[in-house]
Amino acid sequence: MLDLLKEEVFEANQRLVDAGLVVLTWGNASGFDPESGLVVIKPSGVNYGQMRPKDMVVVALDGTVVEGTLRPSSDTPTHLALYRRFNGVGGIVHTHSVEATAFAQACREIPCYGTTHADQFHGPVPVTRFLTEEEVADAYEANTGAVIIERFAELDPLAVPGVLVAGHAPFTWGRSAAKAVDNAIALEAIARMARLTEQLRPAVEPLPAYVGEKHYQRKHGAKAYYGQLSVER
Repeated sequence: MLDLLKEEVFEANQRLVDAGLVVLTWGNASGFDPESGLVVIKPSGVNYGQMRPKDMVVVALDGTVVEGTLRPSSDTPTHLALYRRFNGVGGIVHTHSVEATAFAQACREIPCYGTTHADQFHGPVPVTRFLTEEEVADAYEANTGAVIIERFAELDPLAVPGVLVAGHAPFTWGRSAAKAVDNAIALEAIARMARLTEQLRPAVEPLPAYVGEKHYQRKHGAKAYYGQLSVER
């Protein structure tokens, strides 16, 4: 079942390790199949070097395991909450990458200081509020998804493809599992650039909005001209 998506999700998880975004088993990637409404996700606590595509777990959007002998990631309820709410998202990644996690632990959004950031995120990378004691005690992972969704009440998740969960770590997403990994890699680089920029110039101001808008729109807007036109054959 969903063998191609299993392969894609497996490769996405391996890329997180290769990119240095995951140590031990601190991270996971998933993918969504819109035709079946099913999600493929990494198994919980399994060493990345020992995983195979067949180990990926298939779950329904209500959390029911449809296929797989291993338990799905403990973060599965967070992924499912986002898939249910964020239309167009086909892949989600969670890591504890050092630079982005540092901003999450500081409960700070990442300002847009330069065009590198603006190429990938349409505005600052937002941070959620802390979960309440009750939210942590009851359905912690599902409520993590809920506070992310709450934070995006007035944001477009496809334009701002990531978030910092306060005191925790980042989640990123995209139209595919591969794109979600791209955004996780970009987020880590952006976080490091922001930290270094603030060290060099503590009073630095964000990039002028018109410059950031130009860079985002030239890559993602209706009249984008970055890259090559796709040609149907």
